[in-house]
This record gives sequence, C-alpha cells and structure tokens, in this order.
Amino acid sequence: MSKTEQAKIDIKATNKKAKFEYHFVAEYEAGIVLSGTEIKSIRRGLVNLNDAFCYFVKGELHIKSMYIGEYSHGNHYNHEPRRLRKLLLKKSELKKIERKVKEKGNTLVPYQVYITERGFAKVLVALGTGKKSYDKRNTIKDRDDKRQMDRAKKERY
Repeated sequence: MSKTEQAKIDIKATNKKAKFEYHFVAEYEAGIVLSGTEIKSIRRGLVNLNDAFCYFVKGELHIKSMYIGEYSHGNHYNHEPRRLRKLLLKKSELKKIERKVKEKGNTLVPYQVYITERGFAKVLVALGTGKKSYDKRNTIKDRDDKRQMDRAKKERY
C-alpha cells in the first residue's frame, strides 16, 4: 500500500505479534463476509486478531477465531464473537495463495483489519515464513537500537 492509500483507511486492529513471528513474503487485501452487527462493532473498534488464523476449505479462504465483540445495541440478532468468516479474494489470487501455502514453511497470517474510505471492512492477509529464534533476537536488537537512537536524538535537540 502506498502512503496515499494508507491515509484513506481507518485501521481498527493490528496483529503486532505476526510481524515478530514471521517474515512477510506477500500481502493481500481481502474483503470479509459480515453480518449487520459485525460491521458496526468493527467501526467501534471491537475487533482483535491475536488468535486468528486463515485456512482453505474447498478452494475458499476462511478466517477463524477473529474476535469481533458483540454490538451493544444489538438484540437477539447479535452475532457470535468468534465465528468462522469467509474472506473474499479473486479466484486467481486464491489459487496462487493456496499453491504457496502448500509449500513447506509458508503460512497465511491475518495482519490488519481496517475500514476503507468507501466504508468496507478489509483484512490484510500476509503470506509469511516463520522466523527462527536468531531472527527474533535480531529483531529485538534492531528495535532496541532504534529506540536508543531516537532517545539520543531527543536529548540532543
């Protein structure tokens, strides 16, 4: 996504752990099949991706265990918070992703949930490979070094 595209969206949830656990190879923007009260809850920010994962069922991509809190003004038509939800992608993208996921070491990780400028809820799904423990240590070291450099810059000015 370019900087202009990011300015037009409203990010509601990010899976911060995913960036630490995986090297992202490719990212895909997928729509979500939602019920009426679910989109209202997402707009309020009642969404969490911490335990969520993606998998294929009969050529269709699904997201499981994504938490969308119940809508406070919903009645008996309210949704189930952790139900199975279908993700919408083009058929060619789905085939390409499914081929790559079947390769050893690749996985699909839901990274962000956001609302587009047009009001649609989207999920940024990343194709990633798992990091080794030494990669994770390097990530922590780089983050600490950057933090120290930022502190030094603030003290200087």
